[in-house]
Amino acid sequence: MTPLVVAAVLLAAVTHASWNAIAHGIRDQLIAFTLVGGGGALCGLALAAVAPLPASAAWPYLLASVALHLVYQALLMQSFRLGDFGQMYPIARGTAPLVVTVLAAVFVHELPDAWALAGVAIASAGLVGVALWGIRGSGTRPHWPAIIAALATGLSIAAYTTVDGLGVRASGTPLGYIAWLLALQGLVIPAYALATRRRQLLTELRPTALRGLLGGVLSVFAYGLVLWAQTRAPLAPIAALRESSIIVGAAIGAVFFKERFGAPRIAAAGLMVVGIGLMLHTG
Repeated sequence: MTPLVVAAVLLAAVTHASWNAIAHGIRDQLIAFTLVGGGGALCGLALAAVAPLPASAAWPYLLASVALHLVYQALLMQSFRLGDFGQMYPIARGTAPLVVTVLAAVFVHELPDAWALAGVAIASAGLVGVALWGIRGSGTRPHWPAIIAALATGLSIAAYTTVDGLGVRASGTPLGYIAWLLALQGLVIPAYALATRRRQLLTELRPTALRGLLGGVLSVFAYGLVLWAQTRAPLAPIAALRESSIIVGAAIGAVFFKERFGAPRIAAAGLMVVGIGLMLHTG
């Protein structure tokens, strides 16, 4: 992983946490993801007009990724409805890196060496600790439906990360791949909202339109950086480094949503930094 790839993935992490916070801040989650999806679809269609068409070998991966992204968005909406942003976002993101490591080893034959494997494991433990230690220290019982939704979200993240890692490499054009992915998946939730909300949809969209569309643009930028990085470095370290976004997410939860952060999460964040350092040791 070159310094440029590391910088791109870290920027993607900050941007990803930001658009998720925007979506969480809109009370009606269907409206939030309609705007985010619509903003992403507009960007995707604009890019598709100028980017090369992905190679035919990439389309099975691309269509599978669209389906997985829709599952991911549905689960993410559910977890945001049920739980605090500062806990749900870290749990969802923290479960992905180890799963991606296994999937990359099985399907891409990217076997991590001892340093990288230790780094991914420690980073993942720190990421999950940011969420779970906060639950234990809060004095309240965990809200298991919310936690299960967040864990399922993490599994869907791992699935689409692996599929997209394969697809973007087969596409011959990272820009074309991300364009069609955004265009196809971004139209589904707005179409569903239109079918279910009908005439009142425009009225419900108007108060949060600018925020939601900004979230869509940020989501495009974040995932575009990740897909580009996946053409330059192995999948597992990128997945682990990308999940540093949960530190940003936890901070956003504490500052903007007034959710508890506390010393246990700070300790878990430090553990994550150690893990990332080990992971990048092989650079």
